[in-house]
Amino acid sequence: MKNLFTCALLIPFCLINFYGAFGQWTGPKQKPTEKKEIKYGPITPPHRTDDDMNRFRAYGLGQFIHWGIYAIPGNEWEGVSARGGAAASEWIRSWSGPTAPKNWKRIYDNLYKQFNPKDFDAKRWAKQAKDMGAKYMIFTTKHHDGFALWPSKYTDYTIAKTPYKKDIVKEVVDAYTAAGIDVYLYFSILEWNNPNYMGKAPQTDEEKKRYDLFLQYTRNQLLELLDNYPQIKGFWFDGTWDQSWKRSYEFTYNLEKELREKHPGLIIGSRFRNDEFEQRHFDSNGRLLGDYEQGWERKLPAAYEWLNGNDWDAVMTIPPNGWGYMKDWTGLYTKTADDLIDMLMQSVSMGGNFVLNFGPDGQGNMHPGEDKLAKEIGEWMRLNSEAVYGTVHADFPVSKLGYYTQKGTTLYLTVFNRPVNDLVRIAVPKNGQLVPISAELLLNNQQLMVAHSDMGLDLDKNTYYTITLPKAFQSDRAFVIKMQLGKPTKKAEKLMDAKM
Repeated sequence: MKNLFTCALLIPFCLINFYGAFGQWTGPKQKPTEKKEIKYGPITPPHRTDDDMNRFRAYGLGQFIHWGIYAIPGNEWEGVSARGGAAASEWIRSWSGPTAPKNWKRIYDNLYKQFNPKDFDAKRWAKQAKDMGAKYMIFTTKHHDGFALWPSKYTDYTIAKTPYKKDIVKEVVDAYTAAGIDVYLYFSILEWNNPNYMGKAPQTDEEKKRYDLFLQYTRNQLLELLDNYPQIKGFWFDGTWDQSWKRSYEFTYNLEKELREKHPGLIIGSRFRNDEFEQRHFDSNGRLLGDYEQGWERKLPAAYEWLNGNDWDAVMTIPPNGWGYMKDWTGLYTKTADDLIDMLMQSVSMGGNFVLNFGPDGQGNMHPGEDKLAKEIGEWMRLNSEAVYGTVHADFPVSKLGYYTQKGTTLYLTVFNRPVNDLVRIAVPKNGQLVPISAELLLNNQQLMVAHSDMGLDLDKNTYYTITLPKAFQSDRAFVIKMQLGKPTKKAEKLMDAKM
């Protein structure tokens, strides 16, 4: 993952340009004020309606796995962690400065000779993900260090050269697919130890020749992944922010077309490429470059309107910025199951998917904290997944009690903030055609009383329906009220206002 940069002052320039420069979103995106002629814009139509894209929309919950030779150091080396000057776990090869060990890059580039995860069992991972409720997963085939977890024909820096030798990508793809979980492959464009890669735009003939070799190498590896693992549903790209890649817009445009032609229905996020004006994620006319917004990394939109109807997912860590394996979580706030369920329902309520990251250790074991959270989330999902899978954004006023999702004429409210008087008040626009006519607790189907409550607030555009919770009902986690919607039986009374 790309390190996050923050604007020291939230000035307008920062708000407008932050997502374009770094692939991160901090507010509603500004629409272009003038239209440009663009040759290298979107390839797929907006808001795809094919079966593959509809399947993506229905996932709700996913799993991300960051794994590679960076799991061996585990976010530290010789007692120095990222908190003491090292780079973050999956970025640790980039460590430099006074705290870095002597010859660190050479040390790191030889760690593959130790990579032999004796506890790795892809079927065990897949079962855990399925029990947690994940419907899709994203797996790191190759991170910025360039080490490939499949035996690529186009480099020697692969799993085939380790003591483990076996094709880890194949093991993961096969196990998760057999478990009924769709697989997406993470692929970093940037490669730190590739002699033909450069961050700046190539200038000299020699640099252009070298970078052309890198581009062809990248194309070969991506086509190889599609050949090797035709079951996959899409790619999740990273490391596409450097000038060298951004200036290669014609190549990347044609490469995206080639990937889609080879694998009809392939889903690609907005990080892959940019237009000829170097606009990433969205072209210079504000159109999404890809099938879904890929900029919600460790953040969530504050309002549904920010999304402009685009598909999206949020990828989230458990420690603050812990993607790869971190040996030591002490002293860090690690998100609880309640935190993550809240983020899941916020995402789904706004039409997105929520993807929780796991960083296994060098032996192939999840962190004990990850095991605990996967179990707790899975227990909650077994009771409440009906409010998650296949639901859409509900066009009801935002509730301070929790998050709405909807499926046809069924409305769900996942309650995080239970009212002290046990009266759950549902706001409905006065001109709304559908209102709650019945309600029940999703976990046990207990019927709940629903009553129309006209609050009589002046200039209020809403009317209200009150659902009464049983005093005896107790829950130590968020719970779901399932409502059936129907036509209102009566209109709000029109009473005379006092003159002012």
